[in-house]
Formats: sequence, structure tokens, C-alpha cells
Amino acid sequence: MNPRRKKRLGIVLVIFVGIAATVGLMLYALNQNMDLFYTPTELVDGKPDGTKPEVGQRLRIGGMVVKGSLKRDPESLQVAFELRDVGPKVTVIYDGILPDLFREGQGIVAQGVLKNPTTVEAFEVLAKHDEEYMPPEIAEAMKKNHQPLNYTEQQKQGSDQ
Repeated sequence: MNPRRKKRLGIVLVIFVGIAATVGLMLYALNQNMDLFYTPTELVDGKPDGTKPEVGQRLRIGGMVVKGSLKRDPESLQVAFELRDVGPKVTVIYDGILPDLFREGQGIVAQGVLKNPTTVEAFEVLAKHDEEYMPPEIAEAMKKNHQPLNYTEQQKQGSDQ
């Protein structure tokens, strides 16, 4: 191989390695900022593919607020409540003003950090819009389990038949 071809091959290899390193670093950075969605059952038991979130991981969780579970700290804005889908309950701790549409028995989505296997410290809480609306992730998870969430959904299913 003559020196000119060696030089060209070296330049092509350096460019290829540089592009590969850039793509690898971009994927690593994007992976660090990704918030995966979990239902309370998936958070406790793991997803069907076996993945389970680690303590300290950022995530989004969605479910129905359990009636009677809302506890407010009288000296601060901190609230704690339980979320449930069709399985175990998960506790969400939030320090801030809850959305106007937030109520017990309503569907919500919270973004936060997993503190232990059944507790999420949220930095954002989003409430659903009306009684017919359900976040797409929750609706999809509920379809997989084939179990209705509440009495009004059972009525709808009965009236459709």
C-alpha cells in the first residue's frame, strides 16, 4: 500500500471513530434525561420484560388517587397520597400546590424520583381534565390488564353491550 492510500485510510478511520464517539455520547446524554412511564403495578412488580426502576431514577407514574389517602402537612405545602391501578399501591410525596382538578378518585400523572420501591418524590403532578379523559399511558396499561378502573367504566361497558 502506498503512503498516499495509508494517509487516506487513516483520515477515514479517524472520521469514523469521531462520528461513532459523538453518536455514543449523544445516546448516553439522552438516556440520562429520559423519564420512563410506569403504572403502580409496574413500579412494584416490574415491567413485563423484567425491567424495574432503580432507587434514585427519574420516572413518570400514573394511576388513580386512592380515596382517603390524601394527607397534608399543616405547616407546609407537602402532601402525600397513594396511587393505584389494578395492583399494589404506591405513595407519592409532593411539595407544592396541587392542580385545581386534583381530587381523590381521579387519575393523575406525576413526575419525580423513586425514593424506595413504593415511594416516589414528585416534582410535578398533572391531573386529568374531566371524568372521560385518561392519560394515554394509563389507558394502554389498563387495556393490557383487561380490568375496569371504577364503577362508571363498568356502567359504560354494560351499556355498550
